[in-house]
Amino acid sequence: MSKADTHVPADIHVPDMLPVLSRGKHRNPRKGACFMELASFLAGERWNDHPACTHPLLSAVARDVNDWTSDAGRQRLAVLIPSVIGLTSDDPHVDVQIALRCASAALPIAAAERQRVMAVSVLTCDHVLADLDGRPPGEERSQRALAQAPDAARWAKDFTRKLSISLKAFRRHSAPSIVHYAVEGIARACIPAPDDVLRDLLVGAIDDCRAWVRTDADLAATPLVTRPVWRDVPSTTR
Repeated sequence: MSKADTHVPADIHVPDMLPVLSRGKHRNPRKGACFMELASFLAGERWNDHPACTHPLLSAVARDVNDWTSDAGRQRLAVLIPSVIGLTSDDPHVDVQIALRCASAALPIAAAERQRVMAVSVLTCDHVLADLDGRPPGEERSQRALAQAPDAARWAKDFTRKLSISLKAFRRHSAPSIVHYAVEGIARACIPAPDDVLRDLLVGAIDDCRAWVRTDADLAATPLVTRPVWRDVPSTTR
């Protein structure tokens, strides 16, 4: 993969010698490093796995992918570390899109006992996203994912018929739980190359976050009268 493919920020210098990626939290670089700890180092922050330079839910995806990827596959993640630096936004769309990506990826391949939870997660994300955008539920990616697990989808639709969740609760509790359960489900799935699926999931989450960071920057430079209507209409879940 080329440097351009990994979206490495031009002002980020990657040292030649870095600790080898390993599972879990590390007190300092001499003890090893996880994905987000190295991101904190490259960003010039205090050594930690929850750096301010990266969106919290994207950080959660990176930490879980780091921990659930095999020792052999984990080193392939290192080239992606610079690409998460500076990717942060207050827009709730970021949380919903990342959670939806994770649940949609896990639903078709997770073990049967996990599929119901993932189907509920997809529907929950779909409803929260619809509220944010001021439209009926039924986002295309959600429908594609649910179609691949019809039994779980039918059960989840009945389960969520009267389910209601606030945007605050979704961002604080539901989204991180969806990410963790989805990543674990992919890692434990009976598929040929779970490491590749996990890496692709992280790449996709990075792209989701980058799209909304770019949107935020564009919006800040746009006169208020020309901004999209949905940004100025309060969501019913706020």
